[in-house]
Amino acid sequence: MNWFESIAYAMPPSGGEGGGGAMFQLIPFVLIFVIFWFLVIRPQQKRAKQHRDLLAALNKGDEVKTDGGIHGTIVRLGEDAVTLEIAHKVEIRIDRARIAERTHPPKAAQSKSDDGDAKSK
Repeated sequence: MNWFESIAYAMPPSGGEGGGGAMFQLIPFVLIFVIFWFLVIRPQQKRAKQHRDLLAALNKGDEVKTDGGIHGTIVRLGEDAVTLEIAHKVEIRIDRARIAERTHPPKAAQSKSDDGDAKSK
């Protein structure tokens, strides 16, 4: 018996077992996708939804911070743009999507929380 024949005997038979083997080959890819979904895709979708909700809830007078780090107060709201007052009589116009966060709650929500604090004291 030569070397090639010994290799042929060591290999598993190639008949009828393809269905189960293919399923086991897919399991690691499914597990990787599930892990990727929970660690990357789902949190990013959550952040995107929060940002859309923030942009929809903007009002005149809200204090905001842009993704460039500029702090200002909303003077005018447009469909695609926002005008911010960044200093006394200094206004800039930026894309609405560039607003990163609201730095202070709206004044109505702030006064409600102040009234609640005063009543509890």
